[in-house]
Order: sequence, then C-alpha cells, then structure tokens
Amino acid sequence: MTSAFSSPSFAASAPRLAVVEVTRHRPDLPEYHAKVQVLIGNAVTAGERGGWQVTRVAAADLTGAELFTATDACDAILIMGGEDIAPRFYGGDTGYEGETRHYEAADAGQIALVRRALDRGTPLLGICRGLQIINVALGGTLVQHIEDGIHRNVGVPIDRILSEHPVRLLAGSALRESLRATGISVQSAHHQSVGRLGVGLSPAGVAPDGLIEALEHDSAPITGVQWHPEAPDSPAEQLPLLLAALQGQAAGDRVTEPPAA
Repeated sequence: MTSAFSSPSFAASAPRLAVVEVTRHRPDLPEYHAKVQVLIGNAVTAGERGGWQVTRVAAADLTGAELFTATDACDAILIMGGEDIAPRFYGGDTGYEGETRHYEAADAGQIALVRRALDRGTPLLGICRGLQIINVALGGTLVQHIEDGIHRNVGVPIDRILSEHPVRLLAGSALRESLRATGISVQSAHHQSVGRLGVGLSPAGVAPDGLIEALEHDSAPITGVQWHPEAPDSPAEQLPLLLAALQGQAAGDRVTEPPAA
C-alpha cells in the first residue's frame, strides 16, 4: 500500500514503525492487561492498514541494548500507554495517590528511545504514558495525581474507564494541521498529567480544565497525545490521521535522493 505522502523512492519499501509497549506479561492484572492488549492491537492494525511494516516490542521484556537493536532500523516510533513512570526519573516521590506498579526497565528504555529519536530526527508519537515519557525524557515533570474529573471514569470496571471529553488544538500547532480540526473529542484514562514542560516542548492541545492534553517538540518530529486515539470508541479518523502525519515525517527523512529517471 502506498501512502499519500509517498514518493517513488519512499514507496519502494514499506516504512517501518516500531510500536513500543511496556510489557507483554501482567499475570497479576489480567483485566487491565487484556484492556491494554486491545488498545495496542488496535494500534498495530491501524499501522498495518496505513501501509507500515510494524514491529511490536515490549520495553520491560528486553534489555536496553536489545530494545535499541530491535528498533534501530525503524523509520518511526510509537510509544504506547501503560503504567506510571517511576518517580525517580522526574524527581518525584513515591507513595502518591493512585500509584501503580512501576516497570523501571521500560521507563529507562523508552526514555532512551525518545532521546535517540531527538538526536536522529526520527519521527516519534507518544500515546498517554507515551506523552509522559516524552516529557520526562526531555527534562519535564509530572503532576502525580490529578483530581477525579473528566480525564477518566472512576469506580467502574476497567473496560469502562475511558472518559470522553473535548480537546482544543492550539493555533500554530502541527497537531492541529494533522488532525484537520481546531477541536476534537477524545477518549482518555489518565490520573497523571504534564507538570513542567521538557526542554523544547510546547503545548499543542488543552482540555477544558486547562490540563495539557497534547504536546510537540519545537524543532523535532516528536508529538505526544494524552488521550487514546486507538480506543474502540475514539473517532475512527484520529489514529489514521496521526499515523499519516508520522508517515509523512518519516518519508521526508527517508528520501535523500531523487528517483532515477
């Protein structure tokens, strides 16, 4: 399948997308794990339908070197949702309300992927935890627990935790151009949020309560969204549009010489 963004030299082979999750093993949390696997499976399917050659890797299940090797040849990176980032990576304290299990190997590996993407100019998209990984990797902090409100449903089975709310996409942001809208409806399920922004990052979308729901790098092709465009009830066009933008960035990076006459 050829993307609308493809040139002849780019279309010669499918662009390679690494979908990076936290872990493939949560035997102690079967319902949560099942929910996460549905979301990640949807992202993989969307990538394949969009013309990507998808490599799926779990950061906690590999060494840092193995994670780097598994993603080295990929043209773009997609970091998925999951557990809270260990507070030591952003100078926070443990024991906060709503604290989940931490997978520090996944945190370290994904943070390193963001920094490598920045150095190389590799397009990268972070979803939910992925947005937070981007922010922490670039020196930002997290608000460790936000008041219950529009960002997740509480006191419900895990399958109903996603909450629908609007997001205003900020003028001048690449995300606003990618999603072809000034405002969208999203599905989110987070209890943490961006605190201090990382170096080079700017808000790209905000929720009605003022929380940052999307961010992007000022000069690198790095974007994060706090919501879940891969959720079954999310508007069908959201994830394909985000992946198309990522593919456009990857195409621009891969095409280094004009096709032969």
